[in-house]
Amino acid sequence: MQATDVVAPADPAELMFDVSGMTCGSCAARIEKVLVEQSGVEEAVVDVAANKAKVRLVAPGTVDLLTAAVEEIGYGLTPVLPRDGTRDVELADVRERRIGWRRFVVAASLALPTIILAMAGVDAVWSDWLQGLLSSGAVLWAGRTFHVVAWKRLRHGAASMDTLISLGTLTAWGYSLWALVSGGALFFETGAAIVMFVLLGRYLEARAKGRASQAVSRLLELRGNDARVLRNGSWITVPIEEVAVGDHVEVLPGGRIPVDGMVVEGAGEVDESMLTGEPMPVARQPGDRVVGGTVNQTGRLVIEATEVGDDTVLAEVVRIVEHSRATKAPIQRLVDRVSGIFVPAVVIVAAATLVGWLAATGNWADALRNGVAVLIIACPCALGLATPTAIAVGAGRGAELGVIFRSAEVFERIEKLQRVALDKTGTLTTGQMTLDSVESDEPDFLARVAGVEAGTGHPLGRAVEAGAIERGVQPSKASDITLFPGLGAEGTVDGTVVTVGTPDLMERRGMAVGVRWTEELDRARGRGRTAFLGGWDGAVHGVMTVSDTPRSSSAGAIAALGDRQFTTAMLTGDDPVAARVVADQLGIAEVHARLSPQQKAALIESWQDGGEAVAFVGDGVNDAPALAVASVGMGIGTGSDLAIETADVSLMSGNPALAVTAIDLARRTLRGIRQNLWWAFAYNVAAIPLAAAGLLDPMVASAAMALSSVSVVANSLRLRSWSPG
Repeated sequence: MQATDVVAPADPAELMFDVSGMTCGSCAARIEKVLVEQSGVEEAVVDVAANKAKVRLVAPGTVDLLTAAVEEIGYGLTPVLPRDGTRDVELADVRERRIGWRRFVVAASLALPTIILAMAGVDAVWSDWLQGLLSSGAVLWAGRTFHVVAWKRLRHGAASMDTLISLGTLTAWGYSLWALVSGGALFFETGAAIVMFVLLGRYLEARAKGRASQAVSRLLELRGNDARVLRNGSWITVPIEEVAVGDHVEVLPGGRIPVDGMVVEGAGEVDESMLTGEPMPVARQPGDRVVGGTVNQTGRLVIEATEVGDDTVLAEVVRIVEHSRATKAPIQRLVDRVSGIFVPAVVIVAAATLVGWLAATGNWADALRNGVAVLIIACPCALGLATPTAIAVGAGRGAELGVIFRSAEVFERIEKLQRVALDKTGTLTTGQMTLDSVESDEPDFLARVAGVEAGTGHPLGRAVEAGAIERGVQPSKASDITLFPGLGAEGTVDGTVVTVGTPDLMERRGMAVGVRWTEELDRARGRGRTAFLGGWDGAVHGVMTVSDTPRSSSAGAIAALGDRQFTTAMLTGDDPVAARVVADQLGIAEVHARLSPQQKAALIESWQDGGEAVAFVGDGVNDAPALAVASVGMGIGTGSDLAIETADVSLMSGNPALAVTAIDLARRTLRGIRQNLWWAFAYNVAAIPLAAAGLLDPMVASAAMALSSVSVVANSLRLRSWSPG
């Protein structure tokens, strides 16, 4: 089956394409219109900055139909196959820049002598004919792509930036050729200079657009090219594409982990900053999951591959970033509509300028010069690049910082936020219980209790065991462990039966709790702690408390949201007392506790019905409804897959401060878009009247037009150096 013979499924599906031949926003609008007109296409989004198209199909069909329709109007459409998601995405950009540079060099070598001869005022037949010869090479050969594309558009009743350039250069060149024979003013240098400046602008745009795509390329490079795999009892190096699920992969200190998997041998510290943004490495040992693209800093690890190729976390991040670039913010849809009608309007203005000057002065030379200037200065390339370049760079920078924006529209929705609601357990807190306090008169109390708890495998048991070790206490050896679901556990330590659990369990096992321990339990509950008892030989000997502690970054995140004038609220299914304790520690005034998943979602909807735009930050399966209904859902990356998939923004670490990073970066991206649009619109609004009034030479207009496009992309690239804070 050929690449273009891919059959689209009957169910809704999204297909990605590489697009060739686009030069401006009006090109993208034309392609989108044609794609949407095809049978079975529900939606089409074309990204002029990335030369990509995303097509959503709702009925069976072949890609051949889409490519043929787009080629019919003069553009190229190539499907991006699933395995291409990990290809070197810079190859096309490099090829485009190389070709663009060669064309510019040829154009400059022909245009510069023409300009020098014209400006030197050499009054000789040989000079006129040499100018004609040189400019013919520049206009007809170096600029041939403009004419070919313009002719294809014209055949289908469409116009683009290339139409303006082709019309302007051919008019100046053709008139000069006629004047060379019949006598009159020559404008050979005008056509040649326009081609030279526009090709220079195109080359600089290609370079800038390539830099805007480097974030995705850097992500792809993180996977590496090969891996050490155990085959037939020996470790061999194979291309990463040959690693299969179930393979054992060896990663030495300093090596990059090539696939997602589970550590089965060895221990070490892994730098996961490429996904989480956290600078500190994390310990990994047998049973722990690791992610492809991260770096093993210390110790030898043997990993069993569980996800490879397009199924890895890294590949999914790349797909999300590319998807966000291939979607459109509402502000971009407006720009596309403007660009779609801009070119025909400019042609009309240029024709009116030509006729008006000719009628007023009778001077063909002045009329032609001013008409050509209008055509060139009005090219809407800067307008078409204003939004997609900023979105591309903003999404790429977010990926580097551990923030994944799933669509372009979310940038605008974030800007409108007024309230940020956050889940407690697993979002503001670690989601893991830790031993908080131990009260007992028995010196071996903690050792005995931790020995029993270590054998339960329960989260509370692990917390007690870890807390004992942290305090320098080695848990005792326990045997004959018996679990009492919802109550506690019991085991034998040094021949003594030790019971750990609730007051009810103690009473059942014949141990009176007493006033002292009852008061300790009440104090613990008042502090929002989970408390339980331990005893043996018919008596209770102590009480322990555990708690889900706030993340170290939570208080700073809440303070930062307050500094940005957001109303913050905690939404949790936990006990009101425990929720209030955590909220007071973090500085959250508004707390809603004992909420079911449906109640969380309903509360958010009630705020939104009241006119507030609400963001919700959560991590669990129970948070999915709230994430779905919120104006902006932010899923904590250490949480459930459902929460992450439901969210509009994925925060790739457990750090809630990334929510602040996402908000700040989205606002900065929107500010860059508005700056780009302001300059693009202001440039055209100011320049077109100047050109029509005869105050702008075509050569100056072509240089200014190229500079405007480059300046828009350069302004977007400033986002690459943006840092939180």
